[in-house]
Amino acid sequence: MNDQRTSRPSEQPHARTPHPAVAGDPAPLGLAGFALTTLLLSVINTNLLKESAAVIPVLALALFYGGLAQFAAGLFEFRRGNTFGATAFVSYGAFWLSYWWLAPRLEIAGGAHNALGLFLLGWGIFTAFMAVAALRVNLAVLAVLVLLTITYVLLAVGAFQTGAPPHTVTQVGGWFGIATGLVAWYASAATVINDTHGRPVLPVGPRGPNRTSEAVAGIEPT
Repeated sequence: MNDQRTSRPSEQPHARTPHPAVAGDPAPLGLAGFALTTLLLSVINTNLLKESAAVIPVLALALFYGGLAQFAAGLFEFRRGNTFGATAFVSYGAFWLSYWWLAPRLEIAGGAHNALGLFLLGWGIFTAFMAVAALRVNLAVLAVLVLLTITYVLLAVGAFQTGAPPHTVTQVGGWFGIATGLVAWYASAATVINDTHGRPVLPVGPRGPNRTSEAVAGIEPT
């Protein structure tokens, strides 16, 4: 009598289907953090808001939203290989963190208007060459950086001036800052809304040759 043996297939480990990592776009976060913090400080610079403690909410935003959140957005842009976005968000995140540290100390120490003017002028120069790079991004981001360059220069000139504040040039710089923040808010809204809907809903204005609708939704250069 022959033994009947049931053949069983050899056990093999189940092949795991790789799940590609889906990376979200950090640009709307960085732009939104920059926009709101810039708007609130600029309202103070225009002298529209005259409360003595008005700077406290600005410092809170400068630390957490304009600073840490924007800095984190820049680090994620590094991971995505976006040199422009990483440089912009990390730099302006660092600007707001430095403002959070500087503002209370300048209020106490005083007498640093020339140093503050150089500080702001340096940021104006940085923003100017970032605006040149933005010629290959989109019109919304380019407008943000052009307006921000003007804002920094005006605030620097106002800081160089002596006498009791607020200076007229600083107030004008505040109005340009408000425009900067509003355009940055629009760029943030356009990026997140266009990404969510999967199509251009809010235009940001393509720049450079051979740009598709998907490419102009964010801030990545070609």
